[in-house]
Amino acid sequence: MRKATRPLPVLLAFIFTGFFFSSLSDDKAPFTLPYKKAGLTDKQAAAHLLSRFSYGPTPGQVAAVAEMGPENWLREQLDGKMPDDALNQRLEIYDAIDLSNEQVAQTYPKPGQIIRIGVKEGIISKDSVNKSDKSEYRAQLKQLMDSKGMKPQQELFRQFFNQKILRAAYSNNQFREIMTDFWFNHFNVSLTKNDCATYVPAYEREVIRPNVFGRFNALLMATAKSPAMLYYLDNFSSSGANARTPDPRAAQLRKRVEQRIMAQGGRMDTMNNPVAQRLQQAKKAQGLNENYAREVMELHTLGVDGGYTQEDVTQAARVLTGWTVNPAITGYVNPAVQKAMANAGLNRQQRQGGVTEGDFLFAANRHDPNEKTVLGKNFPANGGMEEGEALLNMLARHPSTAKFISKKIAIRFVSDNPPQSLVDRMAKTFTDKDGDIREVIYTMVSSPEFWSKEALREKTKSPFELAMSSARALNADIRQPYQLYTWIAKMGQKMYYYQAPTGFPDKGHYWINTGSLLNRMNFGLALASQRIPGVTIDLAALNDHHEPESAVAALVTYSKLVMPERDIEATVKRLTPMLNDPNLEKKIDAAAGKTAPPAQPGAATMTEEPLMASAPAKKTVEQPLKKNAKNTGNNTSSYAPGTNTMLAQVIGIIIGSPEFQRK
Repeated sequence: MRKATRPLPVLLAFIFTGFFFSSLSDDKAPFTLPYKKAGLTDKQAAAHLLSRFSYGPTPGQVAAVAEMGPENWLREQLDGKMPDDALNQRLEIYDAIDLSNEQVAQTYPKPGQIIRIGVKEGIISKDSVNKSDKSEYRAQLKQLMDSKGMKPQQELFRQFFNQKILRAAYSNNQFREIMTDFWFNHFNVSLTKNDCATYVPAYEREVIRPNVFGRFNALLMATAKSPAMLYYLDNFSSSGANARTPDPRAAQLRKRVEQRIMAQGGRMDTMNNPVAQRLQQAKKAQGLNENYAREVMELHTLGVDGGYTQEDVTQAARVLTGWTVNPAITGYVNPAVQKAMANAGLNRQQRQGGVTEGDFLFAANRHDPNEKTVLGKNFPANGGMEEGEALLNMLARHPSTAKFISKKIAIRFVSDNPPQSLVDRMAKTFTDKDGDIREVIYTMVSSPEFWSKEALREKTKSPFELAMSSARALNADIRQPYQLYTWIAKMGQKMYYYQAPTGFPDKGHYWINTGSLLNRMNFGLALASQRIPGVTIDLAALNDHHEPESAVAALVTYSKLVMPERDIEATVKRLTPMLNDPNLEKKIDAAAGKTAPPAQPGAATMTEEPLMASAPAKKTVEQPLKKNAKNTGNNTSSYAPGTNTMLAQVIGIIIGSPEFQRK
């Protein structure tokens, strides 16, 4: 009997459909996290995931994640597409956070630009700028800014800081915010550099956040072409041997310096005149600049031991000459560069003008056209922008990059010293999956090392993580986010102002010392006692309005609520004596406004008496908590009128405890 055959179109459709659903199935294939082999329950696994891939659990979230399944929660977070309506509603009042770079440059110009415009248009007099009484100058400045719709740059930065606080506290896509912070820190830029500062908000919004779970080479390319990075590491001014277009900023600097030298009597002695030295540096700035080429290898891709040489740095810098900022977004248009822009529509192979991609400009007439060799790869003569793109893609796919990036991710999410076996496994995935960041993370969380006892609660929270995890654990209503930003700076982390291209270190010893622990305890007490303006907490609601019978009972109950799925016995034992400090309430009063910020991040110094100064160990008074009870100085049950003072003290102590500092 003859076998029935399928018509060819039907057969092809069948095969295609099977292939399609097979591919879809592979893409969404179930995976199992090996936490049960490590002896963890669903809730303990949920708590660990939330501690690493969110800014800490909100009340009841550990149980909710355990119920939906830790794997499902993680997949949902890696997709990063949860609705954020409540967050967006809070962000509506910030009208500057979505402005383009060009709009920011026009609306929030740098102070020096405003002055130059005012002097040029005759609105600001040079005399008023130099007077000791600045009232006339300030009035003229305000008149100019109002007439042109300009606003102080600090207002832009304040909105920018506020949105970061709110996203960390309220976004449903917590892992995306965590990774945005991670990659921003990896590709660090700083508001301390004036040329760069204007473009930092869009850098985080358009370059970092959309690319956090994609392929590493795309993220690297986006940062390389960003005005923030081009200015921060000075590649905007780098030009090759055939450059005919002087850098406009260097020319402006030379003019200003020459004027100052003339005002000093025309002294050009570079040995003794620092101003003349600046002029000499400005002249040097016209040529090749190796800053970005060096950092893109050492910090962004290969790592310090990645196998490159100084000659590779120089050659890479030559490859990247002509990579600069589209002057259309800066308010200044150099005629020579404008001509290059006019030719941007030419085919890339012609390279007679330039290529613009949004805020990025490849200025062909500033590019070194000669032959180069980087890490053994030859770049023939007469290349253009494509050789810079080829270089970055080569660096992104280099074996050293796979190891360096994998280790950095493991340090952030596993431990300060992650096992080499884990790093090797992640690096292999990085290579096999062409730098797919999502796949590298899957490999990490699917490995037993992520769930080992050596990894649980091994990481120390940064000041930002401490503040955000506290706000989330206490279900805080944040109406003035900037108040939290100032406290984070007091604790040693002035976000967006870290000057070094390394970004903030990601190891616990950087953050923890005697002074920083004092500042953290101060923060916990100020937050819980509602001494931070614009941040409110309903402490009783956290325990369903069930009033603990005593201070120690409150310590036990709220330790479990704030630090779910942890063994709190040792913590309660350590914290109980602190409840007897007779001067605790006075110290809480001082906590909100008298904690001096550390001189440098991670190097806080003790500048005042600790809130939790070594109080003598006393037997805790087990008395009922009664509202409006008179404070006897040794009674752990005192309340201020109308507020639950003792409960605030207990929770503040928990937040400041060593156990809460861990994640």
